[in-house]
Amino acid sequence: MDDSAIERVLCVVAHPDDMEYGASAVVAEWTSRGIEVGYLVLTSGESGIRNLAPAVAGPLRAEEQRRACEIVGVADLTILDFPDGLLEPGLALRERIARHIRRFKPDVVVTMTWDLETLWGINHVDHRVAGLAVVDAIRDADNPWLFRTTGEEAGNEPWAVSLLLVTESRDTHAIPVGKQSVDLAVASLGAHKAYLAALPDHPPPEELVSSILGRTGKAAERDHALGVRAIRMD
Repeated sequence: MDDSAIERVLCVVAHPDDMEYGASAVVAEWTSRGIEVGYLVLTSGESGIRNLAPAVAGPLRAEEQRRACEIVGVADLTILDFPDGLLEPGLALRERIARHIRRFKPDVVVTMTWDLETLWGINHVDHRVAGLAVVDAIRDADNPWLFRTTGEEAGNEPWAVSLLLVTESRDTHAIPVGKQSVDLAVASLGAHKAYLAALPDHPPPEELVSSILGRTGKAAERDHALGVRAIRMD
């Protein structure tokens, strides 16, 4: 995939750590070239650690996400307060995402697949809801008659996204990544120490990230590439 014209990317996912399963390698590749990347995480992942109460796990996972962002060069991180595990489709979710798109003004949005079945099994309900909400919010963000406010505050003007990239989906393209970006992606997943420690059967970050990035085999010029489904939105 030719990503040479990309200038600003917004990554929208359900939980802290969602970007770190391969996609952060592409983020590291982009930021190394001066492309601005922002993360919008819809929940703090507070229900994701079985032996920690949500009030403890939420702030801990948010801090781990901040560290993961620093590793791959992302300075713009927003974590919303939707409930982990109970993410619901609807106008409230679409509006928050659409308004963030209008604020950040990306030409490309990255999200996770909304398919029910994935390569690893049944997809998490929050991932499915988030993916579909992103698709709808991209359209909403460009509609001047939706989510207006009295006086129309600065930063809420309509914005058109050109391209949607969907990870862990029916791949149509591959984005090559270099070794340094792979190493940074491994480190960014490793930054989620408390989360990974609660998953004793979880593969080591290096093994898992390398497996994900070696899955496509579509980029002969590099050893690793992230498979994505690319959808034109304009």
